[in-house]
Amino acid sequence: MSENETTLLTQHAMLVAWGEYAQSLGLVKKIAGVPLEQKEVEHSPQRKVLEFFVAILGGLPYLKDISRSAHPLDQDRAVAKAWGQESWADQSGVSRTLTALTLEQGEQIVAVLREVSQPFIDREVLLALRDQGKLVYDGDLTGRPVSNSSTSYPNVAFGHMSDEIALGYQAALVSLHSPTFGRLWLSVQPHPGDKIACTALGAMVRSAEAQTKVRPWRRTDLLAQRLAHLQAEQRILTAKVEQAQHCLTQSRAAQVQVEQQVQLWHQHLNDVEALYQAKGKVERPHSQLAQARQKVAVYARRQERCAQAVAQAMQGLDKAQARLAQQQHEIEQLTQRLATFEQENATNAAPIRAVFRLDAGFGTPENVAGLIELGYEVYTKPYGSWLKADLQRCTSATTQWTRVGQNAEMVAWAALAVPKCPYPLDVALERFYAGGTLRYSALIHYGPEAVTTDLPAWFSDYNGRQTIEAGIKEGKNVFEMHHLKVRSEAALYLQEQFAAFAANLVRWAAYWLTTECLVSPEEVDLTGQPRAILPGVKAQVQTLAHTSAYVTWFEQGCLLRFTEHSLLAGSILYIVRQTAIQLALPLFKSCVFAPS
Repeated sequence: MSENETTLLTQHAMLVAWGEYAQSLGLVKKIAGVPLEQKEVEHSPQRKVLEFFVAILGGLPYLKDISRSAHPLDQDRAVAKAWGQESWADQSGVSRTLTALTLEQGEQIVAVLREVSQPFIDREVLLALRDQGKLVYDGDLTGRPVSNSSTSYPNVAFGHMSDEIALGYQAALVSLHSPTFGRLWLSVQPHPGDKIACTALGAMVRSAEAQTKVRPWRRTDLLAQRLAHLQAEQRILTAKVEQAQHCLTQSRAAQVQVEQQVQLWHQHLNDVEALYQAKGKVERPHSQLAQARQKVAVYARRQERCAQAVAQAMQGLDKAQARLAQQQHEIEQLTQRLATFEQENATNAAPIRAVFRLDAGFGTPENVAGLIELGYEVYTKPYGSWLKADLQRCTSATTQWTRVGQNAEMVAWAALAVPKCPYPLDVALERFYAGGTLRYSALIHYGPEAVTTDLPAWFSDYNGRQTIEAGIKEGKNVFEMHHLKVRSEAALYLQEQFAAFAANLVRWAAYWLTTECLVSPEEVDLTGQPRAILPGVKAQVQTLAHTSAYVTWFEQGCLLRFTEHSLLAGSILYIVRQTAIQLALPLFKSCVFAPS
């Protein structure tokens, strides 16, 4: 061993490997360069922010575990060195720094994560378009509950979380199906707990496009047709408003005439009564006085009917005006959307084919129409009771069902005109048994694929979105997102972003280690092909990030020797602190793919 070599024992082996990898990506230097105006005593605020990320990367459930776990992270010199630090701060110092963070500073840190992620995203976009001819996005909304009695979390609200109403937050997530890594998180947007999925979709789509930097050709033709149809309806509604106004005018005129007659007959009745009293006449059933009383009663009833007619005419006018105002608002929105889409198409030199898969919470008619107009192929389920009941009425005892799974059958209709949606959709009705009860659900598709001719493939393609559900579960159970480690707005935002970035980083590092750095005991001299021995993400975070190894540093990197008590006993990681990322060249991002 040369004088430049140093050997340390770590209890967090994979955190050392990930630290070396993070340095090779420039992550550590970039975070150190974020301006954080906080008091520095022994450790900089940037170092404590980085320590917070390492704690999330290591799957620590609580912030206090940095200093109070069985093998405290802040006492592991090898991990600190691997992440380019002299030492780590106590968990209390990390907590104070996170509490003092502003949202603007948090966004600056997240901008670093996006900068580091971009080459990987660009590469996976290029590979997906080359190999599959399309991008496949998955979106979902997941709850982050806190104690229902808590008063210290900012901007929390009660909402649906894990099949119950609870206090907490919602996180809107979008992932990309990655040819290399399987799942690549693109964006996560935190919201209060009362946020519902159908109102979050627009921002999710735009955020995903901002990360991939590609988008489909906007369907301005469909949008223009929809707008023309609404404008035709607007003319009809305008005529109905004019008709309702005319009806109200006539009703009010009739009411005025009746009120005048009522006044006249009341005056006549008073005059006749005075005459009868002066002459001492007795009122007879058919006398002039009795006839006057009858006339007053008749016009009183007529006056009441006129008042009802006026009220009904006013109500009809209000309804017609409300429908017209709603139509005008929708036309204004679609006109603005059309102008935006035309501008986006004009600047989109290389439109791509893309699919969005979503669960039923996003499947409102307006969301489906919006995704279609944005140029996406859509796989989803209808929100609430929309559509399913109509499809059930279309089936009978003679309907031919196709088996699509062990416990599921489907029947489908191609390009069906459905209520509330301006575009024809491929729709399917699925039936399956749950606990001995036959249940039904509907599926929706829009796109060039003839999904109704291959129902098992449609069923499989839609259920492929389970990858994002697995990712959400991984985030909660592996990166401990069911524990909110902090209680300030900026820190909560940062924890969401760090958890998604950590899940990506583990996959990037695993690919790097198994293809460039990993060696078996027989290959200590670094000859021959490396042997992939890393387990899955869960085992890497929960086990290998908390296992022991000897770390020997040298000028270009380090050698990680797992101890006999570790999961990878006897294995060696040879880590060279440099990595090559195949960049997506501008030529390929602008010229390869023609408009659809």
